[in-house]
Amino acid sequence: MAKAKYLVDEKGRKRAVLLDIKEYQQFLQRFEEMEDALSLDEAIRTAQSFSDYREVRAELKREELL
Repeated sequence: MAKAKYLVDEKGRKRAVLLDIKEYQQFLQRFEEMEDALSLDEAIRTAQSFSDYREVRAELKREELL
């Protein structure tokens, strides 16, 4: 768990968070992975059809994109 430090205003209310750069980078990595998972879920939910992986790979090779 991140060891956050807080910046407070003159009334003692938390206004900002300070994280160690390593913790911040780990947070960003986890956030990006979560975004990817949500995008995949959305793609699966809204897909009209699916293509076979081997067919797609063969087509990409034919088009010299792989």
